[in-house]
Amino acid sequence: MANECIPLFEFGPVTCRTTAAVTGKRFVDISGAANATDGTLIGVAHATAAGNAFGVAARDTASGARVSVEHRPGAILPVTCSAAITAGAEVEVATGGKAAPRNAGVAVGRAITTTSAADTDVFVELY
Repeated sequence: MANECIPLFEFGPVTCRTTAAVTGKRFVDISGAANATDGTLIGVAHATAAGNAFGVAARDTASGARVSVEHRPGAILPVTCSAAITAGAEVEVATGGKAAPRNAGVAVGRAITTTSAADTDVFVELY
């Protein structure tokens, strides 16, 4: 058929290619166009503090390797935090792709659980 709209990805995890090393359970954002070698793999790296997030990396991954990224709105995932977060609070991206209580950054989700210390995991419902 002519002029057909065919989705590149549907709901669920998306396989991406890292443009820098990433740590699992941290927010990542788009850092490059689809790789010419792969044809369709989106480039990702840790999301910028207070900025947008494409999703959460499934595991630690070296630069240039494939990583599964969970990006569905409404998904509830463990994310490593940079500070204490209370259940119900909106979260934003902190340095290194960690979750932080929303201050002046982009709200990327809402905490479902409470954590009282940095470098522990909080469950976040993605926006």
